[in-house]
Amino acid sequence: MKKVFLPVLLLAPISAFAADEAHTIVQKGRIFRPAEVSIGRGESLTFTNNDDFIHQIYVQGQDFAFDTDEKNPGENITETFTKSGTFEVRCHIHPRMKLSVHVR
Repeated sequence: MKKVFLPVLLLAPISAFAADEAHTIVQKGRIFRPAEVSIGRGESLTFTNNDDFIHQIYVQGQDFAFDTDEKNPGENITETFTKSGTFEVRCHIHPRMKLSVHVR
């Protein structure tokens, strides 16, 4: 009986880590990775600056918007998407950076 429960207990922390990993956007090489993501309304994305320079990200939507301060290399910022729709996340400093966020 103990053998049945042991694998379940070992997998629980891995599943929790995988769920957190899906909500992290990495800024590296002047791009967002991944470049497209789908989340539920009310969920958050954590943006991690793994570049050698600053980023300042924003969304300018009709019903939803945010604009961050400049974030240095190694800094994170978490934004909660409170509205459903598709939003384009951009960087003021690097205008070619684009992330599509689909919020259901």
